[in-house]
Amino acid sequence: MFLEFYGLREQPFGVTPDPRFLYLSPAHREALASLYYGIEAGRGFLALIAKPGMGKTTLLFHLLEKFRHNARTAFLFQTQCSSREFMRFLLAELGVESHDQDFVRMHEEFNKMLLQEARAGRRFIIVVDEAQNLDASVLETVRLLSDFETPRAKLLQIILSGQPELADKLASRPLAQLRQRVSLLNRLTPLSVEESRKYIDFRLRVAGHAGAAIFSPEALVAIARFTEGIPRNINNFCFNVLSLGCALRQRVVDFALVEEVINDLDINQHLTEVAPARPIDFQELASMMGGNPSQARMAAPTSGDRLDALTPAEARAYMQQLSGHLRDWQHGADRASTHRSVNRIKRD
Repeated sequence: MFLEFYGLREQPFGVTPDPRFLYLSPAHREALASLYYGIEAGRGFLALIAKPGMGKTTLLFHLLEKFRHNARTAFLFQTQCSSREFMRFLLAELGVESHDQDFVRMHEEFNKMLLQEARAGRRFIIVVDEAQNLDASVLETVRLLSDFETPRAKLLQIILSGQPELADKLASRPLAQLRQRVSLLNRLTPLSVEESRKYIDFRLRVAGHAGAAIFSPEALVAIARFTEGIPRNINNFCFNVLSLGCALRQRVVDFALVEEVINDLDINQHLTEVAPARPIDFQELASMMGGNPSQARMAAPTSGDRLDALTPAEARAYMQQLSGHLRDWQHGADRASTHRSVNRIKRD
């Protein structure tokens, strides 16, 4: 384990949604403030949309922690279910066993709990994570839950959190009534190169790092580009690169070390069979390789060969060779792009 080697108290790049490690980028800070305001103002339905790995769940745990002392909360993540199963999961999260109850009885039980919390002056908040997996019928059930209200206030606040497919569902005609009730819709966007650097530094500080920089500027730029600014990808990559750095007894993670991990994590290198989607234009291939026709000829079959006449083993070997040439070209282009970015940052 690399914790002692790099002077860390705990794992900085874990896979659990620990609110202590929540880094509030401008987009995350805006979404958190908007959700908090929506609950405070009793807006009813709220939505949070983001790609996988953007930290939705961690942000929502952080939000619920703010209401821990004055609200009854439920966090649901079992979203591949029927309407009856959804109500059973909801009541179970609230501490009520409902295995033998029918749907109407469960709905009545839930309404009773809503009224009790309202009389006690407490809010009632339900978070539905991975909501893009909910069938339209279940989303309609969720909408009906919000019908129980007083003339002056909503008794229930519901946050639907999910991937971009959730926005597509909400925009569909069958869910028009639900879409009209979503008063605030928030989105999380990937981190920029600079925000990725701050994200890594923040998590290292929370984990106890207080010494010299562990990552070189070049390494940080390369990590940001390879992970596309997605926090979960950054966590996985940094775990791998720190593990390798510890094994090599390398105190500073530099570009060469990052490049080695990029090669290890590049899934394309582990493919055993590749089927071309269309005939290969070798003139185009030569152009892609920087106008070097010799490389294209190395990758291409001889003029008398036909790709569909090769045996499966020959075809697989040929495609692996071709993939290797393309990968070498891509790595060269990426390295040049990264160095240009680093030089631009240094100049600025």
